[in-house]
Amino acid sequence: MKKITYTFGLSALLISSILYAKDFTIAHVYDKTGALEAYAKQTHNGLMLGLEYATDGTMEVAGRKIKVIERDTQGKPDVARSQLASAYETDNADIAVGPTSSGVALAMLPIAEEYEKILLVEPAVADSITGDKWNKYIFRTGRNSSQDAIANAIAFDDPNTTIATLAQDYAFGREGIHAFKSALTEAKVVHEEYLPIDTSDFTAGAQRLFDALKDQPGKKVIFIYWAGSGNPFKIAELGPERYDIQIATGGNTLTAMKPLKFLEGMEGATYYYYDIPQNPINDWLIKEHKARFDEEPDFFTAGGMSAALAIVQALKNSEGKSDTDTLIKTMKGMSFETPKGKMIFRPEDHQAMQSMYHFRIKDDPSVPWAVQELVREITPDEIQVPIKN
Repeated sequence: MKKITYTFGLSALLISSILYAKDFTIAHVYDKTGALEAYAKQTHNGLMLGLEYATDGTMEVAGRKIKVIERDTQGKPDVARSQLASAYETDNADIAVGPTSSGVALAMLPIAEEYEKILLVEPAVADSITGDKWNKYIFRTGRNSSQDAIANAIAFDDPNTTIATLAQDYAFGREGIHAFKSALTEAKVVHEEYLPIDTSDFTAGAQRLFDALKDQPGKKVIFIYWAGSGNPFKIAELGPERYDIQIATGGNTLTAMKPLKFLEGMEGATYYYYDIPQNPINDWLIKEHKARFDEEPDFFTAGGMSAALAIVQALKNSEGKSDTDTLIKTMKGMSFETPKGKMIFRPEDHQAMQSMYHFRIKDDPSVPWAVQELVREITPDEIQVPIKN
């Protein structure tokens, strides 16, 4: 009897060792092709750099090799659902990361719940991802629309200010503006303009914005909340200054910030600008990204790296165990370091609470984009994001 018990115990140990020694598979299910391809590439580069940094180049944690597979959503919700299901079922992914588009992410959430596997959302921002569409398998390192909005409200909010908004007519734009309006306590919004995501001619929309603001007293601002293709800042060519109207926006990718050089002195809030955070991880990211890609890391590079650092921290904390229940328990309330400093997964909705940055634009002729100079760090405790699930 003792021999049988001993043999069973040894077998259990061997099985446990084999189970936790197998590769840990991360599926990056993201918009590799499609309208948001440029953003997606940044995220993937950041993810791989983050895994390298967090594992000291070994791509191994807690005795387990990390394997990354890629699946392309093409920016299409139906394709994304299929690709995520295949990543869980065929590739045996322990965890999935992605996607870029909020609309695509919302389509993926039920698949994570169906397969009872974690989807770490990065960088899709719609509030509903960790709001009313959320389930317990969803975590997010990316900021959400409310974090964007509250930070910008802090930068713009003033009783002498009247605002009209311009955004894209889909989840990202509408939820972002809703959160922005909800966060304002002093300034008033008199008009919301929503245009198709592929808009190239902004003339009609601009005229409606001008009409809504031109007779308002005090400071008048058009707040633009835009991502992807199209250049809504073309409305500056239509002469808003003749009505004393200013154009303003939050931070964005370096490419998107190029048309804003002429807005020197404009203030807003941003998720990331490479020269703002001062910490060893960001220093490493800037140095390595410049060496490998001959350019500075961008918005979504930092996000991809943050996702990688969260995953490796979770594996360290769980001593290499990667069953979903263990990972959820480990990651709920977990703090981890990123290029932006410390983030914490809020237990109630698994949203990463994080700093944002109040900036002022400077036109520096040595770079092609509008430089975002730090006014001050807006800390997580100042950004009281509502719990909406």
